[in-house]
Amino acid sequence: MKILVGNWKSNGNRKDKQKLLSALKKVKTNTKIILCLPFTLLYGDKTKVSIGAQDISLYPNGAYTGDISGEMLKDAGVKYVIVGHSERRKYHHETNEIVKHKANIAIQNGITPIVCIGESESDHKNGKTKSVIKKMLTESIPDNGGFIVAYEPRWAIGTGITPTKSEVESIHNMIFDVLKGLNRARTPILYGGSIKASNVKKFIDIPHVDGLMAGRASLKPETFLPIIKNMN
Repeated sequence: MKILVGNWKSNGNRKDKQKLLSALKKVKTNTKIILCLPFTLLYGDKTKVSIGAQDISLYPNGAYTGDISGEMLKDAGVKYVIVGHSERRKYHHETNEIVKHKANIAIQNGITPIVCIGESESDHKNGKTKSVIKKMLTESIPDNGGFIVAYEPRWAIGTGITPTKSEVESIHNMIFDVLKGLNRARTPILYGGSIKASNVKKFIDIPHVDGLMAGRASLKPETFLPIIKNMN
């Protein structure tokens, strides 16, 4: 089964959510769909779509103003949570150590972490992609329990630019080999970065690409549903 994650980032309201969920009810697909929504939209819905969060606090319930704890996410019915997205790493200075800690907290609360990794444009141009990715991967994944890896080259997020098919295949093969060496070979590996309906076929049949992560294109039925269709 392929996986499709929609990351709404800091976008959307209740009307947008209901519009997309209503449209998804009519879709027949074998793809597992996960919508990672802002905290304000994480209330329960009776839907086949899995709801995920975009971050989790380093701390439990307590005096941590503004934080959303793992206990809170679990109570809201959240099944997945993105940790270590490049925007969190960039704007909130999250290190691999922090990402790993958050992934462990998610698992402790019965939530599957989606661990994001990806190189910068400078890393890409200087041939450091594989070494950077390997370090991020080994230092960010949880100690135990199931998780998902999302490879998103930072230079491709929201830019409309994507790696070549051979580049993605090479990186995903490496990620798989690293996970296999850690006895985590069954871990799903997603590709993300300017995903849209027109480039789904470019990536989805690559070995060890177990699904995709879409950003902007996941906000509206008219752009998200064609992605699902092309994954079938």
